[in-house]
Amino acid sequence: MEYIERQMKPDLASKSWELMLGTRAASPPGSLRFAATASTAFVRVDKTLPVLAGGPSPVEAEVTARRKIWDLGSSLHCSIIGTCLTAGELRALVRKFHSGATENPTDHDLHTIAVSAINHRDLLAKQIQKALDRRHAAAIHHFAPAKNVEELRVLWTEARHAGEIPGAYWATMTHPKTSDGLVRQIFGDVHMLSHLVGAANRADIRRLHQLEEEKAALEERLERQQTQLRDGIVSRDAKIRELNAALSVQIERHSAVATSSALGSVSEIVTLHALIADLRKLLDREVLRRERAEKRAEDLTAANTRHERSRLALEEEVLALRAEIEAVEEQLASTQIGEEPAESLDLAGAVILYVGGRPHQVARLRSVVEQAAGELVHHDGGIEERADLLPGLVSRAQVAFFPVDCISHPAALTLKRLCQQAGKPYVPLRSASLASMLRALREFGERSVTSPRSAAE
Repeated sequence: MEYIERQMKPDLASKSWELMLGTRAASPPGSLRFAATASTAFVRVDKTLPVLAGGPSPVEAEVTARRKIWDLGSSLHCSIIGTCLTAGELRALVRKFHSGATENPTDHDLHTIAVSAINHRDLLAKQIQKALDRRHAAAIHHFAPAKNVEELRVLWTEARHAGEIPGAYWATMTHPKTSDGLVRQIFGDVHMLSHLVGAANRADIRRLHQLEEEKAALEERLERQQTQLRDGIVSRDAKIRELNAALSVQIERHSAVATSSALGSVSEIVTLHALIADLRKLLDREVLRRERAEKRAEDLTAANTRHERSRLALEEEVLALRAEIEAVEEQLASTQIGEEPAESLDLAGAVILYVGGRPHQVARLRSVVEQAAGELVHHDGGIEERADLLPGLVSRAQVAFFPVDCISHPAALTLKRLCQQAGKPYVPLRSASLASMLRALREFGERSVTSPRSAAE
């Protein structure tokens, strides 16, 4: 895009960023004035504005009021609306405050209407400003004490590592101390998130291919071993039958000789007994070999069964990870600047009960649910909160979630029993991660759209 081109001349680069940040050039080159509206303070900075290819540290203006969205350059409106507002919120605002919208506008139509309204600063733009401030009030309050660009940069980095992108993006963009260099940095960070998610997905697919190749090699090896064992058993049985036939012939022959001549030779009888003893030893050895072969065949079969179970478990885990990655990709798809935003999650005001989990992740989960136009209620499973609060929370919620790796066994059994008594669905999560929660929320939202009556029940 033209506003991140690094080969621009210094004066053109300054003008470009002045337009994007809602500024205009002063009479001498390199100085900067903010054309503030009635709701912002007038500011003048006489320090040199850094160019895109590098320069001195960002200027710090004596600004006391946050910027409005229309004070920013029009090039930033698209990214702010796509990142910081959900499709459900935007649809409600357009339906209420914009009379020219079609009957069933697409998400892209809603996005275009909102960006155009901000450029004209009409009633819808003011309502969008209020909605952004209301939704991200916690992030604005968290970023408000920052006194310079470096403190803002530290706060942004912490929020990005924690995955709290929308609120931090809006709070930083509208903060009075934000510089053009920081704007470029956070814009690039948000843009690269989608590339990181795609790389993780490719790694999972590559691992699945490796597992399939290992499975095929194990199956081929097992088939060869079974063929060898089968051939050995067939050969052994044939030899045993041959020995038994020979033994029978010898016994019949010597029995006939003994019957016809009671005075038979003693040496022949001794030889016959010796032959019988040798044949019995040979038979015992063959029986032992057969038992060993059968035991080895059983061990190989058991090993193959274990490998098959392991492969199925890995495939199920890969499928779960794919679904979680897809949920994260869809959640972050609206951050891609210049592209049509993906359909966002819309819980339509549903109340979500989350039991257990890690305490430091509750705020992040609540932010995700609120962005999807829902409400999150949390219970720690009886660690610090009373267990008798659960029945009231279950009756209030439409669905209950709990991570199987971060909840006590009694709390999980109690939650299942209460949900069954109240006729409410409950969903065990694979882990306490944000990706597992996003996947479960998206599946619940899709069921609510396809069968709203059953989802409400």
